[in-house]
Amino acid sequence: MKNNQSKSEYTVTAALPYANGPIHLGHVSGVYLPADIFVRYLRMQQRDVLFLCGSDEHGAAITLRAKKEGVSPKQIVDKYHHVIKNSFNELGISFDVFHRTSEQLHHDTAQEFFKKLWEDEKFVEKKSEQYFDQKNQQFLADRYITGTCPKCQYNEAYGDQCESCGADLSPMDLISPKSTLSGEVPIIKETKHWYLPMNRHEDWLKKWVKDGVLDGKSVHDPKEWRNQVVGQCLSWIDGGLKPRAMTRDLDWGVKVPIKGNEGKVLYVWLDAPIGYISATKQWAIENKKDWKKYWCKEEAGDRKLVHFIGKDNIVFHAIIFPILLKDHGGFILPHNVPSSEFLNLEGRKFSTSKNWAVWLHEYMERYPDKGDELRYVLTSIAPESKDAEFTWKEYQARINNELVAIFGNFVNRTIVLVNKYYDGVAPYRSALTEKDLDLLKLLEESKLKIASNIEAYKIREAQSEVMNIARLGNKYLAEQEPWKQIKVDPKRVETIMSLSLHVCAVLSIAFHPFLPKKAYQLQEILGINEDFWFTQDAETLIPGGQAIKKPEMLFQKIEDELIDKEIERLHVSEK
Repeated sequence: MKNNQSKSEYTVTAALPYANGPIHLGHVSGVYLPADIFVRYLRMQQRDVLFLCGSDEHGAAITLRAKKEGVSPKQIVDKYHHVIKNSFNELGISFDVFHRTSEQLHHDTAQEFFKKLWEDEKFVEKKSEQYFDQKNQQFLADRYITGTCPKCQYNEAYGDQCESCGADLSPMDLISPKSTLSGEVPIIKETKHWYLPMNRHEDWLKKWVKDGVLDGKSVHDPKEWRNQVVGQCLSWIDGGLKPRAMTRDLDWGVKVPIKGNEGKVLYVWLDAPIGYISATKQWAIENKKDWKKYWCKEEAGDRKLVHFIGKDNIVFHAIIFPILLKDHGGFILPHNVPSSEFLNLEGRKFSTSKNWAVWLHEYMERYPDKGDELRYVLTSIAPESKDAEFTWKEYQARINNELVAIFGNFVNRTIVLVNKYYDGVAPYRSALTEKDLDLLKLLEESKLKIASNIEAYKIREAQSEVMNIARLGNKYLAEQEPWKQIKVDPKRVETIMSLSLHVCAVLSIAFHPFLPKKAYQLQEILGINEDFWFTQDAETLIPGGQAIKKPEMLFQKIEDELIDKEIERLHVSEK
């Protein structure tokens, strides 16, 4: 019998990574890993959940990388789509579909979406002056312009955003602008674009974000949204939303589906979120499902749409995309947008341009059997509400002092003793003492805390609570001392070891969303196959008489030599 949790249905998205390079641990910790843990937990409850992602293969970042490497944009996206997808698979990120925005199905979906908004007169067509590179005879989109940020004086700010202070910018805001294509000072030239008049949406957006009210109905609890999401959204709205161009003068992207507008493509932040919808369509085709069940109000009912993102994507997922969905009509809006802050590396920001990063695909190539260890460390330091930092020394400490010394130690002691005393057969329980009942009560309380934290998107706290179960097990063994009692009260030891096996089984289930490979390995040792959250009668997880395999070391201690090599590699590869 399954536990009696809420049976809400979910459509869960993880921000589409740009296919202009591999992904690093900063990306993983804030977006993809917490999303995967959340989804695995929901699946264990047999809830209806669809987990979506894919490569974002348009936008200036792609063409800039292509020009830098002297190849076509198509070659760039083909290369990095596979690098990213494979590294996710190696880490155990369990997407239901990992799509591509270069697929024809996506182009068709995005064009249909844009055309409906255009026909419904949701856009404003207007001419504007834009920077133009005379040498390359090309209008310069936001990312083709760099200059000095007018707010913090950072001299490598982009035309749409300053990556130093996070300010939202337009190319005309920059001081001393220059083209990233030629390095020359651009001229100003007139062009025409379609704008989304975001200023028309301020009233309903504020009620929706601040109060959780949409069209007079309560649709979500604003207290469940992270402070940084609500704060950033309200700051934008209170500062006055401005119309934003939904098209660009580029030759790489989804073509504007209006005749006479050759050389224009859809703005990547209109194009990319629609990638979630096209990914759903692709999955639905392959699985003979109705994609509308996952996105459209009439078919989806109370289904919850959840976007896992980084803080630099808040405005796009909590303001722009909701406006587009509401303008289009008939779509559900996000129920939550759990955004993470940034992860730093050894005292500095991750920097792809300076190669100050730990790349996921390279980590998995070097340590193919340490994916779960990485998942544990990154979740332990997850930047859920404030910036955090990854260091190789903490990586070592977390694995050695927690996974090895607490979790692995408890499991190993239990399995060794069961094999020693009972030839690998689970003993039967006798009467339970007060200490035994206390243990079972604490286990039940921990399971409720874990579930509650995951449902509240407090993934770091949830994992910490799972490790507390291993601490409970170690404390119980240390207090009960079965190695002493076996000489004077062997019957009592049967109960002690039965309960210790039960704690191991609980750990194998509770750790599954966080450490899926190690959880399966432990269940293999215990002879169980529990792929749901918890049974109603949790005491029957390992009945007396069940065969238990020989002990295996779940985790290996990390030696100083490995850490020294990684720190040296980081500094040597820095540009």
